[in-house]
Amino acid sequence: MRSAARLLSILFLLSSFHALAQKSTARQKELEDQKQRLTSEIKQINTLLYRNTKKKKDVLSEVEDLNLKIAVRSQLVNVNNQQANLLTRQISVNERDIGNLRKELTALKKDYAEMIRKSYKSKSSQNRLMFLFSSESFLQAYKRIQYMKQYASFRKKQGDEIAIKTTTLQTLNTTLINQKRKKEALVSENRKVQQTLERERKSQEVLIRSLKKRASSLATSIKQKQKKAAAIDREIERLIREAIAVSNKAAGKKSNKTFVLTPEAKLLAKNFTANKGRLPWPVEKGVITQRFGTQPHPVVRTTMIKSNGVTIATSPNAVARAVFEGEVMTVLSFKGSNPTVLIKHGNYITTYKNIGKLYVKKGDKVKAKQAIGEIFTHPQTGKTILQFSVFNEFTPQNPKNWIYKM
Repeated sequence: MRSAARLLSILFLLSSFHALAQKSTARQKELEDQKQRLTSEIKQINTLLYRNTKKKKDVLSEVEDLNLKIAVRSQLVNVNNQQANLLTRQISVNERDIGNLRKELTALKKDYAEMIRKSYKSKSSQNRLMFLFSSESFLQAYKRIQYMKQYASFRKKQGDEIAIKTTTLQTLNTTLINQKRKKEALVSENRKVQQTLERERKSQEVLIRSLKKRASSLATSIKQKQKKAAAIDREIERLIREAIAVSNKAAGKKSNKTFVLTPEAKLLAKNFTANKGRLPWPVEKGVITQRFGTQPHPVVRTTMIKSNGVTIATSPNAVARAVFEGEVMTVLSFKGSNPTVLIKHGNYITTYKNIGKLYVKKGDKVKAKQAIGEIFTHPQTGKTILQFSVFNEFTPQNPKNWIYKM
């Protein structure tokens, strides 16, 4: 019974170890994926925003870019810390299990050695025969035969138990050594990341001090840009309402609130919705520099900025791509701004602002990932920026919910 109980405890320990290992491995993989994504994003920031060092940035633009890099690098430090903490917990659990296993293995070997010693004293066939022939009855002889079989079986189980525990201990030791190496490498790597982060924060402080001297003029400049962006957004909304009115009039409907869709347009809208979260990026490679919604300006925190979409920094000569099949609803040309392409997907519209060279015109049918125009590159800053939005009718949607891994 004692051997069976021990064997069950070993099997339970093994199953618990594997379950815990699988859970920890899944979490480690999740954190490693986050780490890879953040590392890739930092590389893209360096490539796309710091590519041309000969181009002179204004201080505000420089601080905005630095803020973005600091934010992503801070996330990387946080993920590295989570990985290190998870490894610390795993190492602690493994050290405890190794200690328990060593104690059990020592006790088991001691019991097994005693059993072998006793067995050795009576191992001769003569002793076994004398043990059987000294039986007072056939029944007693039969029971003694069964006892000898059980004793032999027990010895085998004890040997198997020792082998299992030894293998488990070796596995735990190997895992522990690997975990300690990973943690040491992770701590070393994170130390370097933190040193870089500290240098960037010091540079940021110097730049922000220079900006504080002209905070009032900066706030005014930001508000003017917001006013211009709001005017473009209002024009986009007007064009969408106008498109709704035109299409509904053609269908003999008076409602101007929603599109009256043809069966083909309904299917297109349904497919667009079905691909929510899986739509391709509107650029081949890029990094988000401004997110959706109302938020404090990254530098002048007292000034709020609003965005109906996301702003993506990409490489010079990059093209904007349609994220789904559809029809070019219109091309908006607003005074003082580069063209904006609006593509209709049933009752959804995607917009692509800051196009330098147009490849499409109103009424063109486009496919997913089709190039619709080359994105404008600012001659002074060298930045190539695309502003991308998703609308359901004229209600702005968060592109993060629609674009794959945005």
